[in-house]
Amino acid sequence: MNKICTSIEQSKKLMELGIDTNTADMYWDYDVIKHEDYPMVMDEQFDDCCISAWSLSALLGLIPKPLLGQHLESGYWECTTWEDFNVVKEVHGQDNPLDAAFEMVVWLKENGKI
Repeated sequence: MNKICTSIEQSKKLMELGIDTNTADMYWDYDVIKHEDYPMVMDEQFDDCCISAWSLSALLGLIPKPLLGQHLESGYWECTTWEDFNVVKEVHGQDNPLDAAFEMVVWLKENGKI
């Protein structure tokens, strides 16, 4: 099954890192959390009874374009940054593009790049 948004655990990790929940475009409703196959699309009904979730598009929107790797669609991502004229490069592989984008956002946030 293709993932359409971050899992509950991934969502909690992003919130712990301080990612603005206003950038989320979906959510997990506490009433249906036990059925992880049914995330909800964000709308005006969103309130504190939910856990924010990010689609692939929303995650990509968090990544500064110069840092976005060329191989995200294959489930691999490449993040290249410059520090003191030296290239810093991180490459990770994941099972799907959403997990790859999640890992990229976490790495960027933990390393002060976003």
